[in-house]
Amino acid sequence: MTTDLDRADALEPAVAAGVIGAFGVSLGERLRGLPKEVLVFHPAAEHWCVNEVVGHLIEAERRGFAGRIREMLEADDPVFDTWDQPSVAAARHDCERVPEELIGEFAELRAESARLVAGLSDTDLERAGQHPDVGRLLVSDVMHESVHHDANHDRQILANVQTAVWPHMGNAQRFSQPS
Repeated sequence: MTTDLDRADALEPAVAAGVIGAFGVSLGERLRGLPKEVLVFHPAAEHWCVNEVVGHLIEAERRGFAGRIREMLEADDPVFDTWDQPSVAAARHDCERVPEELIGEFAELRAESARLVAGLSDTDLERAGQHPDVGRLLVSDVMHESVHHDANHDRQILANVQTAVWPHMGNAQRFSQPS
């Protein structure tokens, strides 16, 4: 069965750039309003704190999305490097960093990425590279995956914030529980 979602048009670069840029701005605005204790809170030992999620977004921007798009625009059919995301996250020590510095770093990278995506032509969208694990990727694929990736980590950040404030809600917790 075909759904409306199956028939949805691909995002045009200008639209994707708007979404990509808006995420950088809105995330920064939301996170700047939270105290450091919430941003470095770990909901479980194996889960990243919000600072670590932002650090991952920074690395993904450099090594993945904008980085890979630039590689595909600069070279014919490049082979991408893979990266061990948990090891990179551990080496960054983002939980110990000043949240405002991380937020600012991400915002700058994201604004650059939005400008990059806004300038993509139809020909650029068809340029490709090879990923050792997933195979051939087009610029268009990576552009769309950036939007998807943001939404995934936005949910993760929101869940961390919810978990951090939950114990302080008293009887208001009952508003959020099934009846």
